[in-house]
Amino acid sequence: MTVCAIEITTAAPFTIAADGSYAARLAGTGEARYPERWTLGGPEPYAVPLPLAQPEEADSEVLPLADGRVLIHRRVARRHAFALLYPTGSTRAGWRTGELPLGSVEPAGEGVRVSLLPPSPDGGSAFALAASDTETTVWRVAGGPFGQAARIPGRCTGGVWLDRGGRMLALDRELGGIVKAVAVDLAGSGAFSPLLQIADGSNDRLLLADPGSGLLLIRSDAPGTSRLGWGVLGSSLPVRFPECLRGEGGVPFAVQPGQALTPETCAVALRLEDGGLGLWRPADRRVFRLPAPAGWLGAGLWSPEGRLRLPYSTAEMPCGIAGLTMPAAPPPVRLEPPPAAAAPRPVPLQQAPLQQAPPPQAPAQQAPPPQRPVPQVPVPQRPLPQGPVPQEPAQQAPLPQPARV
Repeated sequence: MTVCAIEITTAAPFTIAADGSYAARLAGTGEARYPERWTLGGPEPYAVPLPLAQPEEADSEVLPLADGRVLIHRRVARRHAFALLYPTGSTRAGWRTGELPLGSVEPAGEGVRVSLLPPSPDGGSAFALAASDTETTVWRVAGGPFGQAARIPGRCTGGVWLDRGGRMLALDRELGGIVKAVAVDLAGSGAFSPLLQIADGSNDRLLLADPGSGLLLIRSDAPGTSRLGWGVLGSSLPVRFPECLRGEGGVPFAVQPGQALTPETCAVALRLEDGGLGLWRPADRRVFRLPAPAGWLGAGLWSPEGRLRLPYSTAEMPCGIAGLTMPAAPPPVRLEPPPAAAAPRPVPLQQAPLQQAPPPQAPAQQAPPPQRPVPQVPVPQRPLPQGPVPQEPAQQAPLPQPARV
């Protein structure tokens, strides 16, 4: 459902499976630590303790699988052992736990740090990272033959999955004093290739990715200082560094599953430095700051409907889930555009002036031109006759003659 960061700033790291079905943490304090599995797929969450004959060390790591088993990583002297834990039933004394050893890794040199990678999206595989100053090895510890999956020159940290099948893994590789994210193919020969190259001398780390929408959350010092930015996997557009994220030292830990071609609508949850929550979406251009619920375990996941689920544990509620919804962004302020000026009359190209001509002015009123006087020619008048006017005789029809008998 989402990709969650595995590094948690709380005392007890809490890891959620890639599909959101289970979670696991190392519960307890002091010398009474034991693995605990949370079931998140049902209507209400519940926790199942997985204790063994002896308590676990504080530096042990746990990771849930999609089938309900919990992978545990222990350090035993110089070796790093891996095993699967699962509940076998309950008694009056408590829960019984089964254990299946998987194998161990013994680093060859000093200064090698071995840690679990985030849960694989396929739900059944698990990988560990053994990193030294000169070389990093990716180990497959569950879901296949135990052994090396890839070897990369340089010291690698982080770990973000780029696809839903658990094949492409992104790591932050430090080589020559510069950190660049690389993509590693774990299904083939373990080949790797550059993933982020914002600037030649910049440190570019990948923090989070959503395979559905392609949204990438990045931290880079390419803008001059270390800033949060976002981009799209496989896109030719540059990485963007929003002003609302300037100065934010938080860590993104969950991104809302989205659809292709709409990464700007995916909500992102940030774990802020002051312990609070930050909710952000690229399309909103602002960060909503909210108080974290009491006993929050530092992780969470988004539902496709946009509901953020935050696990917490308190004395009153040892296993609880708090829900939050992304606040609605205020509507943008619409500025009325200035009135459009009258479109100028097009000028033929061969008559276009070399310099801008002054605006046309209305022609001045001119007096009408003087007209030549027309000469007056006297018209001769014919004298009227004096006396009565003779009348022409009117024509009369002939009278009828009487007929002769």
